[in-house]
Amino acid sequence: MTSKYTPNEMMTIAAARALKNEDVVFVGIGMPSAASNLARLTHAPAITLIYESGTLATKPSVLPLSIGDGELCETALTTVSVPEMFRYWLQGGRITVGFLGGAQIDRFANLNTTVVGPYAKPKVRLPGGGGAPEIANSCGEIFIIMAQGKRSFVDKLDFITSLGHGEGGDHRSRLGVKTKGPTRLVTDLCIFEPDPRSKEMTVAAIHPGVTREKIQENTGWPVRYADKVAETSPPTARELEVLRELHARTARAHGEAA
Repeated sequence: MTSKYTPNEMMTIAAARALKNEDVVFVGIGMPSAASNLARLTHAPAITLIYESGTLATKPSVLPLSIGDGELCETALTTVSVPEMFRYWLQGGRITVGFLGGAQIDRFANLNTTVVGPYAKPKVRLPGGGGAPEIANSCGEIFIIMAQGKRSFVDKLDFITSLGHGEGGDHRSRLGVKTKGPTRLVTDLCIFEPDPRSKEMTVAAIHPGVTREKIQENTGWPVRYADKVAETSPPTARELEVLRELHARTARAHGEAA
C-alpha cells in the first residue's frame, strides 16, 4: 500500500514521470526544479538538467533557492556564460523540454508572470519573465506545473509573458514559432494536454479522488475533457520517499528560506 500523500506530492510526482532519461531540460526554479530532480533521482538518472545561470548537467543534492545558488554550479558538469546558454544551447535547438511554472495561465497555456491588473497601474507586480519567454519559444516542448485555482487559471490573462498556444489552433506557427509549445500541464488535480486541433488544454488524466466538479470549481473557463480520461497512478512508496528526502535535505540546508 502507498502511504498517504498530499496533492502537491501527487502533482510533483506526476510531472516528474513525464520526463525521460534522454531529455535535456531547461529547469525553472520552484516546483519545476523539484519535479526535474525527482525524475533524475528515480527513473531518469541520465537526464540532463540545465538552469538559466548557465549550469549544464547539474546534479544538485538540495533544491536551489534561485538560479544563482552555488549548489547548481558546484554539481554541474560545466558552467557557461548566460549569452552562450541562450544563444548556443537554447536558441540553437539543443534543449528538448522547458519546464515552467507561472502565476496565471489561460486555456491555451499562455503564462503571466508580469502583472495582475492594468500594466501601468497593476494590482500586483509579479517577478517578471526572466528567461521564460525565450524558453517557451525555443525548447522542443514545454511542460508546465501549477497548483490549480480560479485566481491562477483565468479566462483572460492581464498580460502574456510567455507564449503558449496563443489564440489556439495554428497560432504559434503563424507567428513563425516552430517548436511544439506546451504539451503537458500538470496540476494538483489533474493533467491537461492540448487538443490536437484547437490546442485548448484538455483534461487527459484525473488524480485519484478528484472529481470533475472540483476541477471546474478551480478553473476560470469551461473545462473540456479528452475522449478517454485516465486516472493518474498514485505515487509509489519509492517516489514519495525520494521526494520527501529531497525536501528534507533542502530544509536542512536552507532553513526557513526553503
